[in-house]
Formats: sequence, structure tokens, C-alpha cells
Amino acid sequence: MTLAFIIPPHLELLDLAGPVQVFTEAKSYGLDAALEFYTYGDEPTSTSGLGFNKVSNYQEAKLKEGDYVFVPGMNWDYVDSISFRAERDFFKWLKECSENKMTVCSICNGAFALGQAGLLKNTECTTHWKRVKALQQQFPDAKVVADILYIKSNNVYTSAGISAGIDLALAILENVKGPLFTHKVARELVVYHRRSGRHKQQSIYLDYRNHINPQIHEVQDYLVDNLSKENTIEELAARVGMSPRNLSRVFKEVTGSTILEYHTQLRKEYASTMLNNPEYTIEYIASQCGFKTARQLHRILKR
Repeated sequence: MTLAFIIPPHLELLDLAGPVQVFTEAKSYGLDAALEFYTYGDEPTSTSGLGFNKVSNYQEAKLKEGDYVFVPGMNWDYVDSISFRAERDFFKWLKECSENKMTVCSICNGAFALGQAGLLKNTECTTHWKRVKALQQQFPDAKVVADILYIKSNNVYTSAGISAGIDLALAILENVKGPLFTHKVARELVVYHRRSGRHKQQSIYLDYRNHINPQIHEVQDYLVDNLSKENTIEELAARVGMSPRNLSRVFKEVTGSTILEYHTQLRKEYASTMLNNPEYTIEYIASQCGFKTARQLHRILKR
């Protein structure tokens, strides 16, 4: 199996490096795959200014059925330019790869290259949340899905921005080698809790942090790190030198959520993540998330 990575002009480095590192680690665990790199530009350069030595042109690639082609994200001004849309030969090649039963994948706004190649027609797809609307407008026949990390439709994978490329690569790896092998690779990468494609691009760990109250931040940090504990309002209030009533009032005022609602969402998110690990039982997950029984966890997840 060959994993071919395109290095386009104005490349976003992590869109390339994240997936590449996943498969590099997988090879050290025994994945039988070749990593190859190609470009359609003369001298590709990343958005950070880091250039590359000579990279082979995509027309030199000798790919076959079952191989994968990855198109990482690029600077938006370039993607939105005439010069990008003029790369018709490259887009034609991408379409031929798909027609020859290769899997074509994009990270972030690399999805626009797949759209130009005609690969998003009647296909569920996604991209970085900032570009979802533009993707749908440019390719009205595409079935653009917002607020997910990655999705597979037909023989096309698309993913959201930056770190979601790692989630995409791990999902592909799981499809090829199974969940236990993928879990070992994820642990090697210190990605202990792999996210599924249906995880939202927004995060419970970040969404309620748009405030500057240090005491509430401390409470939030403590809850994240101590989900398995009961965490009563009295204990939380004592930790930050506030009365229980005042803590409840200020927490709701600055976050828009009650402490109980926030705590429950944290537990639910952590449980959903742990369910991706085949080594964990539902009873173990429930205990780690602070639920008294597995049945209680099931009820929360069904809400």
C-alpha cells in the first residue's frame, strides 16, 4: 500500500505533518506501507516560510488500486485565487485516482481541490469550520456537513482543519489494521483519547472559557482533572474561597452554564472519547467519568 502526500504551494505544515507522523509511527509497529511525496508546483513552500528540497511531480507517481492520496490544506488566499483554480491537470489527475479505486483524502481546505476535481458531487464532506459555507457555495452539489472532524463518503475522506488530520489518519489506520493496532499507535503519539469523526469541531474543554475570571477557570480546571470524584458545590467553593451560592451565581454569569450542566457535559465528552478504546469496559468508563453505574452512563449518553 502506498500513501501519497501532495505538497501544494502555500502548504499548512501541520495538515501534512500530522497524518504523516501517524503513518510513520504505524510503520514502526509493522504497517506495510510506503510514504511518498509529490507536488504540482515548482518550489512548494509552507505558510510559515519553510521550503522543501526537490519533490517529484505528481505525474511521476505510480499508484494503484487500494492506495491513498492526501491533499493537505493551504493558505486561503491561494485556494481562493485564479492560480489555484487553473491547476486543471492536477484536478484531472485526482479524479483519475478516484476512478482507479484509490482513496482520495483532504485535510482542512484541501477539500476545495477535491471539489475542483469533481469528487464532492453528491458526496458527504467537510472542511475547516471557517470554510464550510464557502465550500457549499462553490460546490452546490456537495453534501457539506458542518461541525464534524472527518467523514468518509464513497472513496473520499475529508476532514476539518489542522489537528483533525491526525484523527482522519487514525481512522484510516483503524480501517486498515483494526482498533487495537490503532490504539497502540495513538498511545505512541500521546494521543491517548482518539476522537471519532462525529466529534464536534468545538470543544467542551474550550467553549466555556471566554471569560477572565481566575476562580472560575480554576474550578473548570479542577473539574476536568477530577471527573471521577463527586465534586460537591461546597468543596469547589472552598477550593476557590467563595461561598457555594456566590460560586453558582458567578459560574452561570460568566460561562452561561450551571456547574452541574458543565460537569455533566465534561463527563459525557470524556466517556464518548473513552468508548473509542477497545480495552475499556463500559463499567470502567463509567467509574472513570464519575458515574455510579454503567446504566447511569447509558442514560446520559442517550440524551
